[in-house]
Amino acid sequence: MMPEAPHPPARRPWRRFFPFLAWPRSSRATLQGEAMAGLTVGMMVIPQGVAYAALAGMPLVTGIYASLLPALIAVLFSASTRLSVGPTALSCLLIAASLSGMAAPGSPQWVNLAVWLALLSGLLQVVLGLARFGWLLNVVSAPVLMGFTQAAAVLILLSQLRDLLGLPADWHAAQLAQQVNPGAALFGIGSLVLLVLSRRLSPKLPAVVLVVLAAAAISWAIGFEATGGAVVGTLPAGMPQLYLPQWPGWQDFSRLLVPALVITLISFLETASSAKVDSQKGGQRWDQDQDLIGQGLAKLASGLSGAFPTSSSFSRSALNLYAGARTGWATVASVVVVLAALVWFTPLLHPVPQAVLAAIVVAAVMGLVKPASFVHLWRVSRVEAVTSGVTFGVTVLSAPALYWGVIAGLLMSLSHFLYQRLHPRIIEIGLHPDGSLRDRHLWHLPPLAPRLCALRMDGGLDFASANAFERAVLEHLAAHPDARHVCVFALSINHIDATGVEMFGQLRKGLRERGICLHIAGMKLPVERVLLRAGELPGPGAAPDPLLRLYRTDAEALAALQHPSIQMPG
Repeated sequence: MMPEAPHPPARRPWRRFFPFLAWPRSSRATLQGEAMAGLTVGMMVIPQGVAYAALAGMPLVTGIYASLLPALIAVLFSASTRLSVGPTALSCLLIAASLSGMAAPGSPQWVNLAVWLALLSGLLQVVLGLARFGWLLNVVSAPVLMGFTQAAAVLILLSQLRDLLGLPADWHAAQLAQQVNPGAALFGIGSLVLLVLSRRLSPKLPAVVLVVLAAAAISWAIGFEATGGAVVGTLPAGMPQLYLPQWPGWQDFSRLLVPALVITLISFLETASSAKVDSQKGGQRWDQDQDLIGQGLAKLASGLSGAFPTSSSFSRSALNLYAGARTGWATVASVVVVLAALVWFTPLLHPVPQAVLAAIVVAAVMGLVKPASFVHLWRVSRVEAVTSGVTFGVTVLSAPALYWGVIAGLLMSLSHFLYQRLHPRIIEIGLHPDGSLRDRHLWHLPPLAPRLCALRMDGGLDFASANAFERAVLEHLAAHPDARHVCVFALSINHIDATGVEMFGQLRKGLRERGICLHIAGMKLPVERVLLRAGELPGPGAAPDPLLRLYRTDAEALAALQHPSIQMPG
């Protein structure tokens, strides 16, 4: 038996609960660089936070609240310290869709329900992280996430059309040209063009801040608000107060459970997309459980600040890395910038047209709509492409109950996964001229030996695949009644459970009764140990079974099966 590999040094327990204590010491030069990165992200998150709060149907100032304490808590208690946590377009759309029909957007009841969403999703993430159940979130496959994300982006774009063009609340598509507010449309479309151009020409430029400040100045100078234009208006200054939500009642509370679960899944998948990039650049393994804890605590902090569920922004996290952030001190600096803006500079946002906020949201989500991704996925896997397409369609058609799209995609992907487990790839193998063992029928290869059935199954021998494997052996023997040998190339069998053990025992017994010799090549140690404990393999010192032969390697089995002097039974 090979010696076990040494275990990595145990992680200090206090680092799990207080990971910020393990931050490396920074020099003055490093802190200066972190401050500049934090300034860049902080200036961007303020207008984005206000815009995303409008998307969520929340009071605009809560977008700044969600960028303050939650960002600080997340960086202190997460493993990925260079992520920008706060409002995101996808999470805000989920909030608005989840609460639609339960309260009026912006009302105290709406805020109360949004806070409950933050608390429920945050608590769930903290519990999953503490229990080290982060792997559960992997049930949402990439095609499902792609379909949902693109559908959500389409819905976001449609939802911003009214504010972008200054349309009235009861606008109709047939009268679109007559209902457009020229001033608002000019602000919205002009801002959108500038934001798109700046992203392509100078990604490092804080275009969002510059566009907002320019729009505010022009709006103030021409008296846009006085002419009936919709603007941000007065925002409360000062720190957020502790918000203790009121009990919404069992009926509303039960309606929040599924949306909270979906927000938990989707928001953490947003985090994963940024955290994996951060970990790869840092040359470290991503600690998804610790990030679950940090993201969950951030949501709890957001809820207690009177705001809504937060997430990691891929665009702001990328900007943070692009600006040179190396540690969590960059996020601390961005929090200071947001705090200063909240205390002293909120009056600057008063004249900003709401069309500009819509342009910020549209510019942020335009890149998520990628029809070519479906074409590429179709070339890779048609089943997964259909799953992604169904997720997209159900999400759009079920709006505002967007969670049905995730549920539909999740059920389809899990059904496909289960189907593959129930129908593992089992092939009869032959020896290819290049020396490898391949599918005999696909490559038109001769049998390995006369009267031999040589099979290989790719996957574990468990309750899902045991019947399929037994059926493959028996069907081959029925088609070749003169077969006297069955060889299982077992190197690809990674594990075996009780059902697999029972099937193996029955198969071995049936072959023995028919005088057929069972050969097993390359059995892995975990599988061998289970079969030994079950008494299905002869243990050390036991008399050898003439109808059971074990080989450590495929080469050893090939040599034995093809050797002319081998004693073939029957």
